[in-house]
Amino acid sequence: MQDGFIKVAVATPEIRVADCVFNTAAAVGMARRAAQCGARLLVLPELCLTGYTCGDLFLRETLIEGARAALASLCAQTRALPVLIVAGLPVVSGAKLYNCAAVVYQGRVLGIVPKTHLPNYGEFYERRWFVPAPDGSCGFVRGYGEGEVPFGRMLFQCEELGEFCFAVELCEDLWAPVAPSAAYAAAGATVIANLSASVETVGKDDYRRALVTGQSGRLVCGYLYANAGEGESTTDLVFSGHSMIAENGSMLAQTGRFEQTMAVSEIDVQRLAFERRRLTTFPAGDAQSFLTIPFSMPLTETKLTRPVPALPFVPPKGPGRDQCCAGILQVQAHGLKKRIDHTGAKTAVVGISGGLDSALALLVCVRAMELLGRPRTDVHAVTMPCFGTTARTRGNAQIICERLGVTFSCVDITASVRRHFADIGHDEAVRDVTFENAQARERTQVLMDIANETGGLVVGTGDLSELALGWATYNGDQMSMYGVNASVPKTLVRHLVAYEAERACDDALRAALCDILDTPVSPELLPPDDGAIAQKTEDLVGPYELHDFFLYHVLRWGFSPHKTLRLALYAFGQAYPRETILYWMRTFYRRFFAQQFKRSCMPDGPKIGSVSLSPRGDWRMPSDASAALWLSEVEKL
Repeated sequence: MQDGFIKVAVATPEIRVADCVFNTAAAVGMARRAAQCGARLLVLPELCLTGYTCGDLFLRETLIEGARAALASLCAQTRALPVLIVAGLPVVSGAKLYNCAAVVYQGRVLGIVPKTHLPNYGEFYERRWFVPAPDGSCGFVRGYGEGEVPFGRMLFQCEELGEFCFAVELCEDLWAPVAPSAAYAAAGATVIANLSASVETVGKDDYRRALVTGQSGRLVCGYLYANAGEGESTTDLVFSGHSMIAENGSMLAQTGRFEQTMAVSEIDVQRLAFERRRLTTFPAGDAQSFLTIPFSMPLTETKLTRPVPALPFVPPKGPGRDQCCAGILQVQAHGLKKRIDHTGAKTAVVGISGGLDSALALLVCVRAMELLGRPRTDVHAVTMPCFGTTARTRGNAQIICERLGVTFSCVDITASVRRHFADIGHDEAVRDVTFENAQARERTQVLMDIANETGGLVVGTGDLSELALGWATYNGDQMSMYGVNASVPKTLVRHLVAYEAERACDDALRAALCDILDTPVSPELLPPDDGAIAQKTEDLVGPYELHDFFLYHVLRWGFSPHKTLRLALYAFGQAYPRETILYWMRTFYRRFFAQQFKRSCMPDGPKIGSVSLSPRGDWRMPSDASAALWLSEVEKL
């Protein structure tokens, strides 16, 4: 539970219709299994202590009392387990019978939640036996625990971790136009448990899956869906036990159909709480309208099993990866198309170095011109060799320009930079920041002047990772008239260039793009070492895959250094020692805060993902903000 991770489980125990003793034993077995897995919340199916398909037997006193005894037995047999158990049973309150979920914890019934929306159509006739949950505030019921047990709609909240607040709805409640979970989530519930008995028909699993993930996304919550399965009557219906765990629109774990098994994963309630604070559209509900039941659960470290990708910006492997890459390139190209069309630019001028960023920017420029119905020659690609340029990168730059059919020119800036050094009295032998930045600014001046000369605009090549680290020369490569890569992190740039290389019909173009992918990332501002690149960016600022990981979890989810470190160690495994990750994490925070002034005046550029550093939208931070709190936490780690 530390860092907000709650291990949860959904399970479908084998049952026998109307055999409460057998069903209780099966539920206890699942609870023990969940405890062994480290789960702290277990959700079982609807009416699992009796069976969902009991029919008119529900109204018989024998079954009602059997269910009551089953709940008492479940409490007694799980008293020593550190697991919240949500199990379904029929409950009598007053003169009526309700389809309910009982929340059991360490031998005590914390509360009983009745079903709100009862189906009475097709194969479901619940209103024949049950009545809907009563309106109004939560009441109490006797005979199902020690003294009076809360009965109605309520929230269950952990005293040690307030973000762990859950509520319960039952099956058809989710299908209703306005589900009870909407009010629960607005009131503070970050986890919704659903006890269900959803019949299996052709295509129903896909519909059910979409419904559960969609609800978790709409409510920004964890959604635990436990479905009835083996043992239910098959007189007219078949139940498959398809159970799921979803979080904020993503499926974390699910059981297969007709598998008598359990799905286990972790819900990150801190992440959900952050997202709700960030979203101004998420309602501020009234927690006072629900009875809140507190429970105590000591904070322990949860072993992670949920997917945490090492490359969070890169589309996951699968049939949708190519479609995602194509979509990103479309966003970039359409953004540039609009800017060219709006300004009436005759050309798109881009500096091409033979590196990843400029290659991607060039590919986007070509797409934009095609969208405009204009010739590729309206793209003016300019390579500007100087002290650090190698034959490899210069050659690749020329090849991709020629094979793409754009206008290509070479402007050697060596003499211009040397003249500038003479003007300011700088010794060329001193390879300092002046030596490096003068080249970057000269290149930007050349591009701007060519754009003026051709009636065009300069297309920026810098990516999101460089903006985050401030790895750009102020008023040099930091400046352009439209930055197509502004919200594309370096790891994604690499993947997009690889995608385009795979699609290339021209062998020479494909070979050049592949060689660019194999070339070390470098600004090439220092003279080569025996013809090879001497200045490797990742040796200086750190591995981009680590920095992109930090960027995603720190910016997108607001995680602390402690939690980000924990996730990095989990995601990268043995790839990086703890000390290495901490070293580069310190670099990330230090540079991110110190270099905000460069981002405060960054050019326009299209947003393509959930993380952007545009000062006009996603990221507004004063340039003088201190990193002291974050660096202090890193030091303690």
